[in-house]
Amino acid sequence: MTTARSSPTNTAEDAKLADALDAASRGIEKTTHRQFIAAATATARIYYPDKDYRTKVDDFYTTTDLVIKTDTAGDGTYATTWSAADYQPEPLNGVVDGESGWPFYFIRAVGSYRFPCVSVTSRAPLQVTARWGWPAVPANIKEGCLILAEEIYSLKNAPFGVGGYGQFGIIRARENPMVYARIHPYIDEPVLVG
Repeated sequence: MTTARSSPTNTAEDAKLADALDAASRGIEKTTHRQFIAAATATARIYYPDKDYRTKVDDFYTTTDLVIKTDTAGDGTYATTWSAADYQPEPLNGVVDGESGWPFYFIRAVGSYRFPCVSVTSRAPLQVTARWGWPAVPANIKEGCLILAEEIYSLKNAPFGVGGYGQFGIIRARENPMVYARIHPYIDEPVLVG
């Protein structure tokens, strides 16, 4: 980023650029409600299913180490482990709106089990252990992140959000429509996590 997208003349600015890039990455993940970086190991998360035959979970990029468990007793033990024949990860083929490379974020019950749908005042009845994230960060997310990081880095020259003065008055730092246009297709609604 230092040589290709910005103009610092020394490596003393590298830490500031890295901080700007990190802030941009976290901001995009918060806005899209997605984790784009692929986790190397599987971890367990719990959920409130929205339907008994299909439920939404966080993005996971592989079925390796995938474990689906349910708690039908409501005691938090997740005693029922589903076999691979009991569920189907979706979207099928990793394709959404004609674009490949998408992770799984739905689980469909296709065998003998169904997801227990309970009140959110009860314990979360679904536990999913998976490798969370995307198989690869989409190009539009990368580009949006770089644009936003440049903007964040440049704010040091824009005290109180004022980026300078133009022929029509004060130029203010604001939300960048180029970033939003790139990340918009990836914005997701938050998942009911227990």
